[in-house]
Amino acid sequence: MSQDKVSNQVTTTLHPSDEEATVKYNGFDGEDSVQISDSKSEKDEKRSASTISEDEIEKTFTVDDAVEALGFGPFQMKLAALTGIVWMADAMEMTILAVILPALKCEWNISSFEQAMMTTIVFCGMMLSSTFWGNICDKHGRKKGLTCSAVMTFVMGSLCAISPNYYVLLILRGLTGFGVGGVPQCVTLFAEFLPIAHRAKCVLLIEAFWSFGTAFEAMLALLVMEPLGWRYLLFFSSMPLLIYCVCCFWLPESARYQVTCGDFDGAYKTLAKVAYENGRSLPQGRLINKTASGETTESTQQMGSIADLFVKDLRVTTILLWFIWCAISFIYYGLVLFTTVLYQSDDQCHGGSTLGNDTAMAVCRHLDKEDYFDILYTTLAEFPGIIVTAVVIELLGRKKTMGAEFGVFAIFTFLLFFCLQRRTVTIFIFVARAFIAGCFQCAYVYTPEVYPTTLRAVGLGTASGMARLGAILTPFISQVGAEVSVYIPIGVYGSVAVTGLIASFLLPIETKGRKMRVIRFEILKFDLNNCLYEH
Repeated sequence: MSQDKVSNQVTTTLHPSDEEATVKYNGFDGEDSVQISDSKSEKDEKRSASTISEDEIEKTFTVDDAVEALGFGPFQMKLAALTGIVWMADAMEMTILAVILPALKCEWNISSFEQAMMTTIVFCGMMLSSTFWGNICDKHGRKKGLTCSAVMTFVMGSLCAISPNYYVLLILRGLTGFGVGGVPQCVTLFAEFLPIAHRAKCVLLIEAFWSFGTAFEAMLALLVMEPLGWRYLLFFSSMPLLIYCVCCFWLPESARYQVTCGDFDGAYKTLAKVAYENGRSLPQGRLINKTASGETTESTQQMGSIADLFVKDLRVTTILLWFIWCAISFIYYGLVLFTTVLYQSDDQCHGGSTLGNDTAMAVCRHLDKEDYFDILYTTLAEFPGIIVTAVVIELLGRKKTMGAEFGVFAIFTFLLFFCLQRRTVTIFIFVARAFIAGCFQCAYVYTPEVYPTTLRAVGLGTASGMARLGAILTPFISQVGAEVSVYIPIGVYGSVAVTGLIASFLLPIETKGRKMRVIRFEILKFDLNNCLYEH
């Protein structure tokens, strides 16, 4: 090491403001020694890197720090409204199946199996596309994936209204389902802008759009079906997605996603937009990416794959979550379809009747106004379900809340075994639907929280895909099975709810009060003499 080199290095490090300094260089025993004195001071000062004041250390902050500092405000409300419209449209596309099937049975003389296939094909499309959209969102951004999904759903949903026959409608509904498979990513995008204290309640806020969508579809059916028919209902049901497509230019990209991809400038601009709209200030310093162990990095983190969901620390959680999502969807959509089946029947003892070819189930019967009102009443049950969930989820935590709601659903479902009047049946279905809807919302809160940023979209996408598997199977229980005996759907749905209760309590991680994780594991790299050390 030369004297000039040492002098230049030390002067640059300790005197960045070009203050005058005296550098003395001594070499002894093969080692270099450097002494520095300030010519402006009469006393010599010895200073090392360990004694640099905190003011001289560069300030930094993470996305978590920024999100907490910016709080909940107008930005999150706008984001909730925009993503909520997409969520509402998803609910309408699902609810419409139960409403139009009786009309299709009369117009095209389709069998119960063909009715079940019309429902199943939608969920097949959703299941096949859930992982696809999850990967798109993890690799190309939440905004791009969600927007492409919404556009496809709008186009295919609108084309359904002009279907000339059953088979064309079947194909178009399947393609609509493929588009709908990406809609759950709106929850991922919304959750990544929420402070810890508001996360659960705010995710439930956007979930309220689902309940509003189901109720709005029931009201729309009440107004449109009798005077105009099912084709107009299909067309009007796609309009919320048109609103989203017009307004999506405002939708921001996830700052967490941008940081994880190494786009720190883009992430900073996104957070600055949040700060401006909320009337807050960003933390001072430079934006960094901090891992769970406290390591900081400015490099791009590798985005996760399905295989990463089964690493040691996530394997049990993933398996249990997949079962829970499948169970919730199987029960929820089954109850939606089964409600229409019960109201189509003339039998007053729904818990003990055997429905054969000589019953009202086997002939063409349009739903009347009383049927639509009863469907509307049961869809309104989802609002109290969300309110109860919003309160209980912060008291009991995510796991216990899901388990308790599975249990309440099972109780009121098993009560349908008894011979009951129509009003009593409506009340029991109201309560059961309220709690299974709340359970669904709780799963949407828990899943984005339990997975790190690199796996969040693919984790939610695969869980949503498993939910579609349950929805694919349920029409053959709620519609085809009901023709044999209504005991079949009642017994099956109640039993599955009990297993869901057990699975919820077996989840190894409680996410209440936890920060959203950035990456699953840390990779430390040191480039020393062209040698790479990894841990």
